[in-house]
Formats: sequence, structure tokens, C-alpha cells
Amino acid sequence: MQKMIWITGVLLLMQSCVKETSFSIDGPAPFKVCAEAILTDEPGQQTIALTLPVNQLNQSPAPVTGAILLISNADSTWALTEQPVGSGRYLTPAAFYARPLKTYTLLIALNGHIYSAKATMLPGTTFPELKYSKNNDDNLYHIDWVANAFSAENAAMWEILIDWSLVAGYTHLDSINTHARLLFYTLPTLDVSEIFAPQMEAVNFPVGTQITERRYSVTPEHAAFLRELLLETNWAGGIFNEAAANVTTNFSAGACGFFGICSVTSLSVIVSP
Repeated sequence: MQKMIWITGVLLLMQSCVKETSFSIDGPAPFKVCAEAILTDEPGQQTIALTLPVNQLNQSPAPVTGAILLISNADSTWALTEQPVGSGRYLTPAAFYARPLKTYTLLIALNGHIYSAKATMLPGTTFPELKYSKNNDDNLYHIDWVANAFSAENAAMWEILIDWSLVAGYTHLDSINTHARLLFYTLPTLDVSEIFAPQMEAVNFPVGTQITERRYSVTPEHAAFLRELLLETNWAGGIFNEAAANVTTNFSAGACGFFGICSVTSLSVIVSP
């Protein structure tokens, strides 16, 4: 009986913490441009995306067009081109790749203002392949484990690309129904909001699916940015929520986002029974 009273009290307390409210974001945005700028050591054309900040919840950001972007290190400078024009997507030269032990600077010139950020790259490392298992109620599979969520020294971002478009019975479906992209993170912190984060939608796939696992090395500064970003997105809305705040940036005043240089290591597996 006492146990039931205690459980009821906890449920009432949790319910009392939920309050409906409405608000609007007034006034000019504190940032002039937002940058999604992750470059890697993989040779090939790479993309930096620029958008305008938004002032309403769930508003789609508009692209920033007509900017001038330069990437430089102690040896070279690369100019990026907007392709297609008006898209806000700026491409490096085709042969670009980042090198270890180099400091890179990104300059963004827009409407008479210059925004800048610096980044370095930590070396990549090998890793054990992810784990998957069969569902209890059908013949599909799901991912059980990718990597440890916490590591004091080896922070990383994990990109999981899942493709079952060539599996018999699925070849006639649209790409959106035969591909999935998942992101996981290993960070040097472990937050209550992470432990009690809202449940994410599961991805199910058949035998014969190809899974490509990509590990991105991240610096401590990059890891801090990812943590704050997750607190505002994937980890928000759980039992223990954080007060909303602007996410850390390594850009100069007037810009938000993060400029990161990552070393990428990868492996591929084919799902088998």
C-alpha cells in the first residue's frame, strides 16, 4: 500500500511539472548567419552550408547566398563556390582534403562583415563494428549498439548509413524507404538529460542490408558544441530537461554554428542471419 502511495505521489509530481505555454521570439536575431561547416581528411569536394537564423519555432531556415568563403592553413588558401547559385551551399575544390597537425581558418565575407573560425583535426582510430539483432516479432533486424556513449579521451561522432535497396523484395521501393542515416555520439561527459532522453524511432532492415559505419574524430571544443546541441535537440523533452540557451560556437561574433575538421575512419558490414 505504501509503495502504491509513493508511486502515485511521484506521478502527480511529474504531472505538475508540465505546463502549457505560448510565446513568440521577438526582436532581431542575435546572429547574422549560421554555418554548418564540417570538413574531413577524405579527398573530394566538400560542402559548407550557410543559412539565416530563424525567429519562429520549427521555421525552415533560408539559405545565405552571395557570400565569399575562404579556407586557409599555413601553406594554402582555397576559395569555395556556391553551387547551385542561390542554394547557400558552398563547395571546396574537388581535390580538397584536410591534413593532421594543421590549423585551418574559415573566413566568411557577407554584406560587409567578416566572420571567422579556426579548427584543427585529431587523428582517427580503428573501432569494433556495431552490433545488431533480430526483432522478436518479424524477420527484420535493428541496431543494438554502436559505441560507448562516454569516453573521457576519445570523443567521436558516428554516422551510420543503412542501405537495403538491393535486397530482393525491396528493389522496387523509393530510396526513402530503403535507406536510413543515423547519428550517434561518444562524448567526454554523461548527462542526466542523455540518460533519460526521449526515445528515438527505431530503424528496421532485412538480411542482406549493407551498413556503413563512419567515425568522425572530434576535438574537445567540438565535443562541447555537440553536447550543447544535443541538449537543445535530441535530449530535449525528457524527464530532466535543461533550460534552453544559445549553443557554443567557435565563430566570431555575429555567426553561429561550428567549424570542425574531422578525421574519418569507416567500415562496412552485410547483415547476416
